[in-house]
Formats: sequence, C-alpha cells, structure tokens
Amino acid sequence: MLAVDGRDYRFEGHAIVSADDRIADASGLTPPSLRIEADWRRFQAALDGSAVIVLGRLGHEVNPNRMQRNRLVLSGAARGVERRNDAWWWNPVEATLADALRIAAPGGGVVAVPGGMRVFDLFLTVGYDAFHLTRVADVLVPDGTPLFSTIAPNRTADDILAAHGLQPGAPEEIAPGTRLTTWRPAATA
Repeated sequence: MLAVDGRDYRFEGHAIVSADDRIADASGLTPPSLRIEADWRRFQAALDGSAVIVLGRLGHEVNPNRMQRNRLVLSGAARGVERRNDAWWWNPVEATLADALRIAAPGGGVVAVPGGMRVFDLFLTVGYDAFHLTRVADVLVPDGTPLFSTIAPNRTADDILAAHGLQPGAPEEIAPGTRLTTWRPAATA
C-alpha cells in the first residue's frame, strides 16, 4: 500500500502463465492456450473495480481500451506523465509513481497491474498488496516472455513472489488444469 496526499493505493498484480511461467509467446503475444474464459471473467471484474490499470505499451496496443477504463501506460517514450487521447502515459524515469498516481487516479484505490514483464518487475520493487497468479498446467511456451525477468530454469514465479515477501493462499481450480493462487504479503496472507 502506498499513501499519496492522504489517499491510499493498493497494488494488485494479475497474470495468467503457462506451466513454465510464460505470459507471452516468442512474438510477444498471449497464445490462445492461455486464454481461459473463467480467468478472463474474473480478471475483467477486477479491472472494473480498479481506480487505474497500469500496463506496458505493447499490452495497451494489443488490447485496445474498448471499455474506456482509466489506464496508465508505462513507456520510455512518454514525457513524465502525459495525457494522450487513449490513456495516461507514464515514464518512470521522468516522474515518480506518486506523481503518476496523483495525476491518473487522484482519489486513491486499487491499482490493477496486468503487466507485461517490465511492469511486473517494477511493481515487485514497489510491493504488491496481492498478486493473482493463474497457471495453466498443461501449457508450455518455449522461448516465450517470462512473467518476471529473473525467472530461470531453477527459479520460478513462485520463488520470486516468495522472495519479495508474499505468501500463497489456497489455490483454487477455476477450470480443468487451471489454478488461481492469490499471493499476499506475509503479514496479511
């Protein structure tokens, strides 16, 4: 949680990954095998309840903002925090997270973080209040984009979340072979 000007912000990550912790294929796109309807419905409801959605430029471009949700797009091409016709754009090298939230979501609330990898990595350092991780057990995405940049053959997404002080809740099977686990800080797990 982060307080800015007396407003509280909670950071909630959302990801669906393959069994090898990949969020996208080699081309950078989410493969159809990771599109699970039950997860999609849950994810959309979470986005509906958020004050702002933080995602990377590619995710923003590939998934047009048809619902006109409040988006904050992470991009090195942005000048600080700027309003464009499709979203707020933010360059964290030029403006702090507090500045971005003050402008894009001045009332506080839930900050939904659906990625990509660079965005997930950034919020690992900020601290997640919850990370909703859905894993599809029978799907592998060789040469795909990992959830976090530090995923390696002997280091899983679970290892990384735990190393950042998060603990898993009880997994929930939301579809055959698909489990959702919500990770929370150890003090609130």
